[in-house]
Amino acid sequence: MARFETAQAAYQALPKHVQSLMLSTVNADGTPHASYAPFVMDDTYQIYLLTSGLSAHTPNLLRTGQASVLIIEDESQTQQVFARQRLTYDCHVAPIDRQSDRWEPLMAQFEARFGEIIAMLRQLQDFQLFHLSPQGGRFIMGFGAAYGVDPNNLSQLQEGAITG
Repeated sequence: MARFETAQAAYQALPKHVQSLMLSTVNADGTPHASYAPFVMDDTYQIYLLTSGLSAHTPNLLRTGQASVLIIEDESQTQQVFARQRLTYDCHVAPIDRQSDRWEPLMAQFEARFGEIIAMLRQLQDFQLFHLSPQGGRFIMGFGAAYGVDPNNLSQLQEGAITG
């Protein structure tokens, strides 16, 4: 398999093998805040988070409508920690109301992926569901293998490794 096809397959597989992402938001005074959250990703690479209102990132998401996410290969699964596969997206963020038609189907996806804990979390009124819409991104396959994510088709990498 050619190098690009190998990278494309790895890009599509990584979110299926990782259950949580690293989340970067900005608080009200402009200070960056790093955290993590379990996620669900649909077939169009739209990302969904279920987060507690008690966590620092929830008000940041609500206030700015923006986040950067990092999905990264588990350290224990890589041969070289400096060359872990990783994917970053810059995202527009929107809350999903509990009364919306999207709430129940998305909660079913969370329950299928994470099990019984979701039945309890969905009852907690401080938990909020967010839709993160990637506006493009970057996939790092390893040393010297960085690819842009096509912002018009998030399932595809852009051919030709990028630098910088």
